[in-house]
Amino acid sequence: MLRVVGVWRVLRGIVHVLAGALLCAFVFPFLKTPQRLHRVGRWCARMLELLGVALHASGTPRPGATLLVANHVSWLDILVINAVAPARFVSKADVRAWPLLGWLVACGGTLFIERERKRDALRVVHQVAAALGAGDTVAVFPEGTTGDGHALLPFHANLLQAAIATETPVQPIALRFSDASRAVSPAAAYVGDTSLAQSVWWVVTARGLQAHVQWLPAQGSRHLDRRALAERLRENIAQALGAAPSNTAA
Repeated sequence: MLRVVGVWRVLRGIVHVLAGALLCAFVFPFLKTPQRLHRVGRWCARMLELLGVALHASGTPRPGATLLVANHVSWLDILVINAVAPARFVSKADVRAWPLLGWLVACGGTLFIERERKRDALRVVHQVAAALGAGDTVAVFPEGTTGDGHALLPFHANLLQAAIATETPVQPIALRFSDASRAVSPAAAYVGDTSLAQSVWWVVTARGLQAHVQWLPAQGSRHLDRRALAERLRENIAQALGAAPSNTAA
């Protein structure tokens, strides 16, 4: 039965992706950034529904220019955050090459970073700073890659410099996925050699998959050291998740 449900969810998801492509091609060119983000938020919320993922949000997103900092579990993270409070994301450059999906992600205002090139981080820091200066909300995953949801990886502090330089508040977000039998669902984890297709199948065939997003209190960044800020944010998120205490920020 779950296989039948999974196929049905995949088919509906594909139709929704195609609808998103039409939106990007024929509607987005005539919309301003806030209007685009509003449409992105609605699209993401609907996609979660079609995939069978129930969304539970707590806390209050900060309005205005904010740097969102979240732990990273899955490609679902972007859908979950956008469904509550749409933002521009910083994503690895590999995503840009995904057929159709990469183009859709770019349409949402995503900034791409080549993590293998250390110098590219400086370029993206300037782009994030410019976006924050323009009043945008930008979301980053300082772990730099996805984890299994059980523990936090070290936080890379480079991109936090954009918030410090522009004196923009930073708001940590704790993300967790559960299912009918586990408090931390392995179905949502997009780690190791897992392909995107395999990850999607695990999601659509999971029983009772739920996304929990907790918006923690925003905090100032003025005159802070980026590594100290990264460590503090990691501790905040770890406490919210009940994860292991932090060790070292990268």
